[in-house]
Amino acid sequence: MGRGVGFVPMSRGAKAGIVGTVVTGMFVVAGFGAYNIYSSLDSNHGGSGQSPLAVNSPISSAPPTAKEVTNAADSFLTAWSSGDTTKAGSLTDSPMTAADALATYKEQAHLTSVQVRPGVAAGTAVPYTVSARISFDGISTAWTYDSSLKVVRGTGNKVVVKWAPTVVNPHLAQGDTIVTGRAKSPEVEIVDRNDKVMTAAQYPSLAGIIRYLGTTYASTLKHPGTPGIETYIEDGGGTQTETLKVLRKGTSAKLRTTLDAGAQAAAEKAVKTQPSSGVTALDTRTGGVLAVAFNPASGENIAFNSPEAPGSTFKIVTATALLMKPGITPQSRSQCVSGFNVQGGKHYTNVTRDNPSATLDWDFAQSCNTGFIRLSDKLDTGTLGQVGKDYYGLGKTWWIGTPTADGQIPGGTGDEMTSEMIGQGQVLMTTLNMASVSATVRDGQFHQPSILQDSSVIPKRTTIHTQQLPYSVRNGLMQMMHDTVTTGTAYTDMHNFGGTVGAKTGSAEQSTGQPNGWFTAYHGNVAAAGLVLSGGHGNASAGPIVASVLSAVS
Repeated sequence: MGRGVGFVPMSRGAKAGIVGTVVTGMFVVAGFGAYNIYSSLDSNHGGSGQSPLAVNSPISSAPPTAKEVTNAADSFLTAWSSGDTTKAGSLTDSPMTAADALATYKEQAHLTSVQVRPGVAAGTAVPYTVSARISFDGISTAWTYDSSLKVVRGTGNKVVVKWAPTVVNPHLAQGDTIVTGRAKSPEVEIVDRNDKVMTAAQYPSLAGIIRYLGTTYASTLKHPGTPGIETYIEDGGGTQTETLKVLRKGTSAKLRTTLDAGAQAAAEKAVKTQPSSGVTALDTRTGGVLAVAFNPASGENIAFNSPEAPGSTFKIVTATALLMKPGITPQSRSQCVSGFNVQGGKHYTNVTRDNPSATLDWDFAQSCNTGFIRLSDKLDTGTLGQVGKDYYGLGKTWWIGTPTADGQIPGGTGDEMTSEMIGQGQVLMTTLNMASVSATVRDGQFHQPSILQDSSVIPKRTTIHTQQLPYSVRNGLMQMMHDTVTTGTAYTDMHNFGGTVGAKTGSAEQSTGQPNGWFTAYHGNVAAAGLVLSGGHGNASAGPIVASVLSAVS
């Protein structure tokens, strides 16, 4: 056929032998490529859905030994430090993905060197310290951080590093990259109403809020500043999500909030006294958010984003609806007798003593459930929801400048209606909502809450139109909230406050466990509300939190 080459027929057995030899060579010499071919087939469910390697060499159920963990981690980290990203990748369970990620990291982060020093392994986890040098735009600087990896048994029982984006950097998520360059936007300093800079390090509960405010409103500032040179995380959409290192500072822009540093510090300290707690404080004259804090600060924002049944604090809204009915005043008689039910409906109990001579004012101050439910025939279906919307802005979208959950009063008949009258059933509120309810009573008019001094820049924000509380209704509410402080359930927490003061306690039953504890109050021109999940009685759990915040700013 070709020069000096003759064609010799082969038997079927000879051909099979040669093919077998070639395949064996593929595994020995080009194991990396063969592995990826079979892995790809397996991941796409080709053939039987199981790779030939997995069939012939099942993964052992035994975990890697301490020596295997150390050797695998050392080999990987040594290859990474040497700059051989292909070799480093081959020492993981995702060779191509890992090699590409390490190479991209070095290129886009503008690293001239990477040295990785392993720590002491703990089981299959190995911590390490990365010491890199970043060189960009004439700047050369050292960058050090800690991360960790996990060692596993891979295909063919090979002990390898389990690949994850966090191997590169602990802040990296799937789809993210680390970039060094000019920041996407200038650094934005979040300042309080007195122009004091507020940081997440000082006020942990504000970490997510500060990040959101800086990202969302940087472009709206009249004097936006200039971006610096930074090493940062960029998500798959090209958005800068976190700054890891600042190489050259830009000029900062200031975003002015309604927050008060003193109130925020008091709120941060107060919520630490109770697990799973949150508190919000508002300026009663403007609706400006003075403080928001929750515990744990690394968890869900219980103050803004955790709607719960508000329990007896909602009786402020119910009392508003009742006082608007002809002939009903705080002095109207309404017996407080535990076990009362309406027209064969649910029997309600009280935590307070029975009082056949009770008035609405007494029922409110002592938090008697049945005293309120006795007056349910004075209200129509949907009255609570309508009053909530018309006078307190509840059930509408608030858009305060950072994400929050909105309160809801769904309405209903029978047991649902009577349950809603005492803040149970399907009524849901946040501490932001209930702080606003107290603020509305104090000022007589709902002020749409905002966390920004310039609320006009808030996306999707529209003015919420409400009515002013009728004079007699507002006076009645303030009298009952004041009596709750002087002779009622809020006495222990609030009786030392002078001046204009009012409060309402609450506890909301759950299907299991302790009730949630609620407390809302105003003093001077500040209103606040607190929630402690499974805290029991609100005066004992949430009350001290609210009192601490009011003491700091009133």
